[in-house]
Amino acid sequence: MMFNSEKAIYQQMADRLCDEILAGTYKDDDRIPSVREYAVMLEVNTNTAVKAYDELSRANIIYNKRGLGYFVTKGARLHILKERKKSFIKEKLPELFRQMKLLGITIEEVNDIWRR
Repeated sequence: MMFNSEKAIYQQMADRLCDEILAGTYKDDDRIPSVREYAVMLEVNTNTAVKAYDELSRANIIYNKRGLGYFVTKGARLHILKERKKSFIKEKLPELFRQMKLLGITIEEVNDIWRR
């Protein structure tokens, strides 16, 4: 995985796991890779993966079954969708609209592109 400098690595790892849940790679109550497996897969320190899993646990996206590993919380996909939509509307759209206004791009042009 290629990491960027905009966010901490553990947050990018958490985002990636959320992306995988959204994409259907992991569904409700599916087991996800162990902390160690995920760290090896993404070539990061195990402590970094622990932080990512802790963050996802606190957000109620995953849960731990002692001795068995981590699993996707029931309804996690809908929770992620709701939070991502809220974040997109609050953080990304204002800048997008600002750029559209500066460049003279109309919503109709965007609709045309979207439909193609």
